[in-house]
Amino acid sequence: MAGAEPSFLVIRRDNIGDLVCTTPLFRALRERFPTARICALVNSYNAAVLQGNPDIDEVFSYTKAKHRPIGQSVPGVYFDRMKMLAKLRAMRFDYAVLAAPGFQERSLLLARMIGPRHILGFTGKKKQTSRHVDIGVPFVFIPHLHEAEDVFRLLQPLGISGTPPAASVCPDKVETARARSQLDKVGAGARLTIGIHISARKSSQRWPAERFVQLARLLHERPGVCFMLFWSPGDEQNLLHPGDDGKAAEMMSALGDVPILAYPTHRLEELIAGLSLCDAVVCSDGGAMHLAAGLGKPILCFFGQSDAMRWHPWSVPYVLLQPESSEVKDISVAEALAGFGELMEKLI
Repeated sequence: MAGAEPSFLVIRRDNIGDLVCTTPLFRALRERFPTARICALVNSYNAAVLQGNPDIDEVFSYTKAKHRPIGQSVPGVYFDRMKMLAKLRAMRFDYAVLAAPGFQERSLLLARMIGPRHILGFTGKKKQTSRHVDIGVPFVFIPHLHEAEDVFRLLQPLGISGTPPAASVCPDKVETARARSQLDKVGAGARLTIGIHISARKSSQRWPAERFVQLARLLHERPGVCFMLFWSPGDEQNLLHPGDDGKAAEMMSALGDVPILAYPTHRLEELIAGLSLCDAVVCSDGGAMHLAAGLGKPILCFFGQSDAMRWHPWSVPYVLLQPESSEVKDISVAEALAGFGELMEKLI
């Protein structure tokens, strides 16, 4: 690739954790092409994952119809999307990278509408559609690959290989200062701030409130410990995004004499900023866990019906607990306490 460095548009449409696990790809592209224009196309639900990332020149996001804000119509959502795609088409990217494991038909459709010189992506068995991927990497399932490793394989045609670098998430400075001011009122002088994230979309990933309470009390026996309690606000009956207001209230009532900051996160930026202030994080597998990994935090993580080999925290110290039942509720407080102790030993 002689002459001016190429421009890249990396497309990733998936959830928070998936996008965090794609940040090593951005880092590798930046290291290989330091002056290239590198942009990202994501959805509005996960766009905050990439905000402030020094490896990315610009983040473009579109709203999925199911995520549209109150007051915006479905036609309005699609009209805004078409305007954005027209803008991206005018930028004349050299490469669109379909950054997800396996053949991505919907991402390919977006890429074709943008019209880059080349489309780089995994190809599948649908040759009639895969033919539009002119730099194709045949997708072969490899057991035990982490998500970050699987996506990273896409860069081989660009001369990039090896172990992916660490994931990277950058907290917003204003949000971080706001979180810090609240934390200082609760844990001023604390030597160890432990983040506890209690929400999980899947029921198999949820640990009971009373066990979180017992664990927090036992961890508080260590000198100089304070806590930040994170959860998704709202009603637990919400099928798409079950909230944990009741669970959090139960815990805060039981921990009234423990230095703990209740920190519900209505927006992703709030969660990222709050986690950035923690010295270690206790949580179940999910978006918050991957955000903590992207922030470089040591993690004690609970896994239920998830593939631990594929989704464990990437490139940070961690201890992973997964019972034979694949139900997080079957992890005992004693096991969690021992796991946290093991995590602290990794940091010595």
